[in-house]
Amino acid sequence: MADNQRNSTLSDLTEALLAAARAAGADAGDALAVSERSQSIEVLSGALEHAERSEGIDIGLRVLVGQRQACVSSSDINPDTIRQMAERAVAMAKEAPEDASIGLATPEQLAKSWDMAALELADPMSEPDPATLQRDALEAEAGALAVKGVAQVEGAGASYSSQSLHLATSNGFSGGYARTGRSISCAAISGEGLSMEQDYCGESRTFQSDLPDATKIGQIAGERAVARIAPKRPPTGAYPVLFDERISSSLIGHFLAAINGASIVRGSSWLRDALGKAVLPKGMSLIEDPLRARVSGSRPFDGEGLAVSAREIVRDGVLTGWTLDLATGRQLGMDSTGNASRGTSSPPSPSSGNMVLTPGASNRADLIAEMGTGLIVTFMIGASINPTTGDYSRGASGLWVENGEITGPVNECTIAGNLREMLLSMQAANDARPHLSRLVPSLLVEGAGA
Repeated sequence: MADNQRNSTLSDLTEALLAAARAAGADAGDALAVSERSQSIEVLSGALEHAERSEGIDIGLRVLVGQRQACVSSSDINPDTIRQMAERAVAMAKEAPEDASIGLATPEQLAKSWDMAALELADPMSEPDPATLQRDALEAEAGALAVKGVAQVEGAGASYSSQSLHLATSNGFSGGYARTGRSISCAAISGEGLSMEQDYCGESRTFQSDLPDATKIGQIAGERAVARIAPKRPPTGAYPVLFDERISSSLIGHFLAAINGASIVRGSSWLRDALGKAVLPKGMSLIEDPLRARVSGSRPFDGEGLAVSAREIVRDGVLTGWTLDLATGRQLGMDSTGNASRGTSSPPSPSSGNMVLTPGASNRADLIAEMGTGLIVTFMIGASINPTTGDYSRGASGLWVENGEITGPVNECTIAGNLREMLLSMQAANDARPHLSRLVPSLLVEGAGA
């Protein structure tokens, strides 16, 4: 099905859902229709291991009856199913508790226009055939096996996905867009028996032409696995910890969870009293920009049809606001920040998208030299995060540094501290990869436990 025909079908489906909701007695509502297709190939030992293809349409309807709401979803787009969905949703809403914060946006809040061409969310190239994906996976596997010290490849794969969605509301919003994704990944193993070590490399892009060479992806996976051979346990103590760019965004992820409006409304955030206060080092800002071209986290409007734009979440180290949808904004007496996200089976909720953290003047090697003795974390295992206090504890492995030089791999480490103190002590490198949704460079944290 051509994209314009598919988008027309999705628009028709949302209008049919809203019409059914009105006929069933809903006061208001919104509808979402999503069409997805994907295919993936996995290889092992030079042969096809697994192939999968999926394609389908999902629809979702949220109805409002007074200050009550309910959501229903289905993968069946038969008109009788749509009618039954609406009737069931209205019946559910009438039994739901009242909530003064629910409701659609006002017409003035809704997005009026957007520039899809500038966002470049969908690759115009044809969907790759299975043979192309298999070739990429085999090249990645071969690239890893060519690295001296790699014993075997646990698996290599390539995939493609395409998604189109359309959102419509009973008070006049109607809009949709498409996005594509292409990826290659490889997991390599070094050593033998109980001394085996594994690492990986994976790359994803919106446009297939932007994807790195498959052989290089495999090579990086192999080199990372070899670098983990014969790890030791580091000494216990408080040392500088460098969160490698591969995993540094996890620290910012914990921060974003703490400023999510849902956490603030519940009073369960370790940053609930931090608005207007320093949360990052002076000179460091965190900007959300949902309008970056060719980036997976970009979108032209949010899950409630509101316009989106760049905003400074942290300015010069100071927290400027929460991440809000309409409901959490109303509960806090604030405006939505255009951060509503939703699926076909659930109501909107606030979520964060593209992030850009201010890079530092130093590169990764400079920060390693400054560390003296400490830990470079390249892999994290599990997590124990107290959402109310920010106490942090995670298993980790990586590389040990002595006198500013990497001495070898380490494992069975535990990184412990308090997130508020850790974030305030951060020093950023300048190695963030520009294609990622979250541009977060390697981060050096002083005095975390190792």
